[in-house]
Amino acid sequence: MPDALRPFHLAFPVHDIAVARAFYGGLLGCPEGRSADSWADFNLYGHQIVAHLQPGLEPGRRVHHNPVDGDDVPVPHFGVVLSLDEWGALAARLQAAGISFVVEPHVRFRGEVGEQSTMFFLDPSGNALEFKAFRDPAMLFAR
Repeated sequence: MPDALRPFHLAFPVHDIAVARAFYGGLLGCPEGRSADSWADFNLYGHQIVAHLQPGLEPGRRVHHNPVDGDDVPVPHFGVVLSLDEWGALAARLQAAGISFVVEPHVRFRGEVGEQSTMFFLDPSGNALEFKAFRDPAMLFAR
């Protein structure tokens, strides 16, 4: 593994660029980079995510769910592994904003390898996001 993680790039569909800007730029606090009428780059904790307008996309589209430690995890999803402090601050900000969680903020795999704080929610276009934090960051890839 390299000394420093390299930023990933993820492009995903949205039904409305202005709504995506309000959600990712406003609520999540992701600085906006290059953009055009049909797409916008955002800096998600050092990673490049790009919201692309998909005309006709229905915001309430369905996602699949898989069981993980008693939770119905939406698939596909994306997000970032944060520090516990960052995770707690984000969870509080989302709760204060009245976000409806798919999986409420909580700890899963408690007392096991990989114990983590996690939460899942949807963006306004129905894209599922997960933000998590490990009590012990060394457990990220532990088996």
